[in-house]
Amino acid sequence: MTRASYNDIAQWYDQFLRERPVYMEVILPGLLTLVGEVEGEVICDLACGQGWVARELARRGAQVIGLDLAPNLLALAQRYEVQEPLGIGYVQGDAQHAEGLSDQQFTGCVCVMALINIPDLQATFQSVRRILKPGGWLVFAIPHPCFESPHAQWTSLSDPEHPLGRTVTGYFDERQWFSSNPDGVRSRVGDYHRMLSTYLNQLAAAGFALERALEPGPSDRQAERVPGNREVPTLLLIRAHLLDGPQAENMSRV
Repeated sequence: MTRASYNDIAQWYDQFLRERPVYMEVILPGLLTLVGEVEGEVICDLACGQGWVARELARRGAQVIGLDLAPNLLALAQRYEVQEPLGIGYVQGDAQHAEGLSDQQFTGCVCVMALINIPDLQATFQSVRRILKPGGWLVFAIPHPCFESPHAQWTSLSDPEHPLGRTVTGYFDERQWFSSNPDGVRSRVGDYHRMLSTYLNQLAAAGFALERALEPGPSDRQAERVPGNREVPTLLLIRAHLLDGPQAENMSRV
């Protein structure tokens, strides 16, 4: 399959999001749990894509600005905004630099299933730090790095001697990779596999403190699609908050 960018697959990806229960039935409830009440918050949806998370937050009373690199995805987001005006603003830019967003502009930031597509994780966390107000929060969702390494596979459903599970190899091999699954996103645009420690250490180095982590189980429909999700989490959601100057400096030395 030809390798593409999200801009190339924008229409396909929009349909993919609407058809997969994992987004609305698993990721969204976990995200809302970590974000909490958002009425009156000013939130950046970083790497917002076609704006599905931005719309959910805006419906709950947040003032939202979405930033994404792909103009075709932003065009879809704008189309949804016209159909259902929620006051969401959209800006084209690279999450690694967050150009077009001002310093200390937001009280919170979400980044959903996008950090895996960004080459420079540390630059991205530093950009989030720049655009957040003092004490601001970050919530992100990623495929679980412990169980979604490049060569991870489900054990066979037809093997009566072994319960359904996940075999993981290549965990320490941090790199960009492309899946062989022709129906998935990763076969088209790939992602960057990183160890769990990489995410946590770089988050701390950017001046954030971990508040809470979620490893959500599946909804009924998601479990029908992927039975192994009943046994092994394939998603990780993190909430962290920005430390003040002295605290952040001490954390960066750890």
